[in-house]
Amino acid sequence: MKKIGKSTFFIVVVLIALFSFSSIAGLDYMYGDNVKTIIKGVNDIRLGIDIKGGVDVTFAPSGDYDADEKQLDSATEVVKTRLTSLGINDNEVYSDAKSDRIIVRFPWQAGESDFDPEAAVKELGEMASLTFRKGTDTTTDENGEEIPSGEIVIEGADISSAASEYLPNDSGEYEHRVRLDLNESGTSKFAAATAELAGSDTPISIWMDNTMISAPSVNSVITDGTAIITGNFNEESAKKLADQINSGALPFKMETKSFKTISPTMGEGSLDAILLAALISFIFIAIYMVFLYRLPGFVAVVALIGQITGSIAVVSGWFGFMNGSTLTIPGIAGIILSVGMGVDANIITGERIKEEIRSGKSLDSAIRVAYKRAFSAILDGNVTNVIIAVILMGAFGVPSSFFSKILNKTIFFAFGATTEGVVYSFGITLLAGVIFNFIMGVFASRLMVTSLSKFDCFKNRKLYGGVEK
Repeated sequence: MKKIGKSTFFIVVVLIALFSFSSIAGLDYMYGDNVKTIIKGVNDIRLGIDIKGGVDVTFAPSGDYDADEKQLDSATEVVKTRLTSLGINDNEVYSDAKSDRIIVRFPWQAGESDFDPEAAVKELGEMASLTFRKGTDTTTDENGEEIPSGEIVIEGADISSAASEYLPNDSGEYEHRVRLDLNESGTSKFAAATAELAGSDTPISIWMDNTMISAPSVNSVITDGTAIITGNFNEESAKKLADQINSGALPFKMETKSFKTISPTMGEGSLDAILLAALISFIFIAIYMVFLYRLPGFVAVVALIGQITGSIAVVSGWFGFMNGSTLTIPGIAGIILSVGMGVDANIITGERIKEEIRSGKSLDSAIRVAYKRAFSAILDGNVTNVIIAVILMGAFGVPSSFFSKILNKTIFFAFGATTEGVVYSFGITLLAGVIFNFIMGVFASRLMVTSLSKFDCFKNRKLYGGVEK
């Protein structure tokens, strides 16, 4: 590894300061009458229903159309897809087949102060359009949003139906898959497209509005109007894809029947109280770390600031390659929990430095050995939290509803909410905190402490918890 010099400390501190400032303040400018956001900050974070409240809206088929349960499930899946694409993970979506109703609850937009439920409903837009396109290419529109640019093969009107199946494949093994039945116009269009793309590396991607939901490859020419989509499906994911495809071919239009505002479930002012408590707690933690571990404790405080703002950046959508997330009370709890893990990591390292210095090692050797030996303990403790966070977010194809059944009652008593979005919000902030714990609390801290130890004024062993040699 390249030798760490005196300037490393200042470089790391400046980078953390710039990152923290941009994560909190963001960066935008006025373009005509519109505000263009370059970097998202805390004002761009959408707060959950439990903190800020939201809107309760009821959708139903327009006119006198009587939708069956399958069609209503497909329409419900459209609403869920739209909410996900908007980064609204704190939501509740229910369907009532008896009354042909879909009930949706979701929080207000970020920065909104005029709580107009009608305007909030417009954010969801109309029923999503379904398109099958050649390839997965996208382009950027005038609003800076990515939209699909591939040639359209078929649209929702060309599809008769889609259904999930559990049947044997060519090898005789049973697998979950999706069967796609096309009408006459769709059959001829799909036959021409598959004849062109069969055997190539170009898939036929499936889009709900501007969100790609699948991109199956073309293995053969399909001329009979029936396509089979295979992949790593389980029962739920196969049904979900079938519902999404069916939603684009619905024979009815959904319209808003009613809407109303929802008060914050945790009460007005809950966010201010939480932030004040968090600030007071952080001040006490900073004093404790500096008093007990001196110079490494000061560095730990700087690293914790970077870790906290890193979690904020993930939630706000600071990183351009990923969407932001809704911040709920459990999400804040995930940040606080990860900060506790960050403090624990720095305590382990600080104690190691003390032990190595007291054992008679030189300052440089004590710091190097302490960070090396502390890393395994920190890694073991954080890996388990990564696994938990990923499971809570519904990864590995595991239905999040399975975990919701186990966790919802606990979450209700702890936070007063039972939605899957609550579980996801806690998981994403916990995962972000763990990742930034490694970046800031392990690697950045080691760079800063090692760099400071090069200065003559910081070579006193007492500054690291040891005794003067």
